Amino acid sequence: MELNHLTAISPIDGRYRKQLSHLDEYFSEYALIKYRVLVEIEYFLFLSDKKFFKLTPKQKLQIKRIADDFHLSDAQQIKQIEATTNHDVKAVEYFIKEQLDKVGLGVVKEWVHFGLTSQDINNTSIPLSWKHSMEQEYLPSIVNLHNHLFALAKEWKKIPLLARTHGQPASPTILGKEFMVYAERIDGQINLFSKIPYAAKFGGATGNFNAHHVAFPKKDWVKLGNEFVENVLGLQRMQFTTQIEHYDNLAAQFDNIKRINTILIDLCRDVWTYISMDYFKQKTKKGEVGSSAMPHKVNPIDFENAEGNLGMANALLEHLSAKLPVSRLQRDLTDSTVLRNIGVPVAHTLLAIKSLIKGLDKLVLNEAKLKEDLENNWAVVAEAIQTILRRENYPNPYEALKNLTRGKDKITKQSIHKFISSLKVSNAIKKELKAITPWNYVGVNPEY
Repeated sequence: MELNHLTAISPIDGRYRKQLSHLDEYFSEYALIKYRVLVEIEYFLFLSDKKFFKLTPKQKLQIKRIADDFHLSDAQQIKQIEATTNHDVKAVEYFIKEQLDKVGLGVVKEWVHFGLTSQDINNTSIPLSWKHSMEQEYLPSIVNLHNHLFALAKEWKKIPLLARTHGQPASPTILGKEFMVYAERIDGQINLFSKIPYAAKFGGATGNFNAHHVAFPKKDWVKLGNEFVENVLGLQRMQFTTQIEHYDNLAAQFDNIKRINTILIDLCRDVWTYISMDYFKQKTKKGEVGSSAMPHKVNPIDFENAEGNLGMANALLEHLSAKLPVSRLQRDLTDSTVLRNIGVPVAHTLLAIKSLIKGLDKLVLNEAKLKEDLENNWAVVAEAIQTILRRENYPNPYEALKNLTRGKDKITKQSIHKFISSLKVSNAIKKELKAITPWNYVGVNPEY
């Protein structure tokens, strides 16, 4: 069958293509070829700027257009060359040389790919496309989700909520604060991510500038390599490498995304549970159904879809971060096929973030249910009462409250107040204790 959305094996290129098609600018075969051409052209122009050979300003513009005007048809032409060479990077080199011949610059075409091995191109073009995808797609998406959570935290900063530890009623909290927990966690991980450099390898066949040095022994190739990678490409050149980049920083970024995804799985499950407890209703859309058999259902599918996609992403990220930093001696080829998949977990992650935001936007707070649960759980103020009694040096306050509340079917306001009235403390302390309710026993947090 012809490849289309219905015949694609991967749901990323099938069912979810409409939502994720823009990622082909970073992670497709076309994108990889485009970035390889970009790096080759930038290196060629860099050598000219460093006086290895001469180009006029007009010629430089002509050459720059090879990368700037790169089109799908150019990538197809390179794939045709690869069919003969059976080498993808060499096909890029031959393509650029053909373009130089067309504009009358064949005399300088041997400076294309000068002194390089394939990984000098792959281990700069892939980090560059990865950097662009992170800066233009992933980070804006996760920041947008963070902002959604922060807005909900602000909206619900005065809504008391019965907390649950071990699934059991516990000291009350604030709904907004619980969302702020996730906002803070994500913000912390974004800050960590921003500190990881985008690393690149650029140093010839085994990382020592062998070919460069033998051809021009008086040139400072380490300095030139650093200048090209850092000043021209905007990446950080690793100083001691084999034929390939270490991938340690890339692995750290995979692990960082995995941690954020794990936080988001935690969020999905919490919100899913709140919905199941009827703390939230969900906005409905005309024409939609929640079940093929049960007309009444409004399922929390956005949080379930997000959780599933986050799990898929993390499984792939785990393999990527564990595999890529390991390579036999100066290089084996296992990184090559694995690197072609780095866009897949990004796609699943972005799909999950979209689902999460969609789900959050559907939430409708059922404040009556929150109040009902607090009213039915007056036992949670026992901690407050026994703590004040400790302050007053009352004998065995914990044990007294334990006997009153632990395992009892129903603790009400009346039973709590009856207990307080029986205490041998001053009327002022009794008044203080009776003022405590499940709605106001919510502690304190930093302002946000």
